Amino acid sequence: MKLGRLNHVGVATPDLDASIAHYRDIMGATDITEPFVLDSQKVRVCFVNTPGENGTAGTQIELLEPTDPDSAVGKWIEKNPLGGQHHICYEVPDIHEAKAWFESKGKRVLGEPRIGAHGTLIFFVHPKDMGGQLTEIMETPKDGAH
Repeated sequence: MKLGRLNHVGVATPDLDASIAHYRDIMGATDITEPFVLDSQKVRVCFVNTPGENGTAGTQIELLEPTDPDSAVGKWIEKNPLGGQHHICYEVPDIHEAKAWFESKGKRVLGEPRIGAHGTLIFFVHPKDMGGQLTEIMETPKDGAH
C-alpha cells in the first residue's frame, strides 16, 4: 500500500456554529459546507474547503460536534473541552485492501469499513499504532460524493 492524498484534518469542537464563525470570520474561509448530522458517528459535521494551487481544491478541515456525549467524539471533547485536532484522513483506492494491509502489519483497525461523512467507506487506525495520531483511512470519493 502507498500513502494516498491527505483528504482532511478532523477538528472536534464543542460548538459547531461557533467554529464555523471562527473559520469564516477569523481565518477567512469562504467555502464552508452546510452542516449535517452523521447519525452513524453521532456527530454534526461540515467541511471547510481550503483553496489549492492554481484553482484546485485544497485539503479540507472537517469540523465535528458530538450529538451524543457517549459517542467517540463526545468522549474526546469531555477530555479536551476546547476541542482541537481529532484525526487526520488519507485516501486509498481500495478500502478493503488497505484494511488487510494495516492488519497484516499488526495495526489495530477500529471496526469494519463504514460510510463516512464523504459518503464513501472509511475506517480508523488506533492512535497507539500510528505515532499517537488517530488516523482515518478513506476510499477515494467517487464523483458526486460530498
